Amino acid sequence: MTRIAALYIHPVKSLHRIEVPGLDLEPWGPKGDRRWLVVDPEGKFMTQRQHPAMARIVTALEGENLHLTGGTVMPLKLAPPGPDAPLARVSVWKDRDIEARDAGDQAADWVSAFLETPCRLVYMAAPESARPAEFGSVSFADGFPLLVTNTASLTDLNDRLEQPVPMERFRPNIVVDSDTPWAEDGWRILKIGAVELELVKPCSRCIVTTIDQETGAIPVPREPLRTMTRFRHQPGGVMFGQNALIRRGGAIRLGDRIECLA
Repeated sequence: MTRIAALYIHPVKSLHRIEVPGLDLEPWGPKGDRRWLVVDPEGKFMTQRQHPAMARIVTALEGENLHLTGGTVMPLKLAPPGPDAPLARVSVWKDRDIEARDAGDQAADWVSAFLETPCRLVYMAAPESARPAEFGSVSFADGFPLLVTNTASLTDLNDRLEQPVPMERFRPNIVVDSDTPWAEDGWRILKIGAVELELVKPCSRCIVTTIDQETGAIPVPREPLRTMTRFRHQPGGVMFGQNALIRRGGAIRLGDRIECLA
């Protein structure tokens, strides 16, 4: 038995997170999580891997409306594009024909000015069908609806680093308060109240973990990836956290008890 230590959503993929007191879990992911996406002029998704300044665009949600704030640029408030908005076909990794709605020229100009490169902002209006997957559907997340991490694993990693890193570097949705490092490697089914999650795949980490999520800078080159490579390298990459499916959705809140059923 353990508890939820923190909960996050990322309204726009690769932009700043929002720490929240609760999540409403839908089959394709937490409500409000990664429904918006920044794409290049060809419709390919853009992330901090190539554009670390994306970390500095602060997001907020007011109902369904999205607020963007960054640097000296005037804040931008957007409603989700309606059914008459131009249809966009965008790509995230191997999924190359995801249906989205373009958020308009004002949004495109705002994000392009901040990132100093041409781009568009799009919205997934129908997550139940826009990006089908083997297990159901998923938002604009990398590949799975949910990412779960463990506080004890971060503590163990930080004990090996000269400069500790915060959990936000790993951009999770659910942070589990645990006393056992890497226990998540063995978790398969988690129950939180009526909600049931299936942990299906360890999460392979990339250069985004080296980026300070407040400044967009890289304080220590290659860290924490270099250190993790020494003891967390598995087939498929360097692993931290577990990708999860939402087998039974519903509401969860900070401090909720978590049971490991398998």
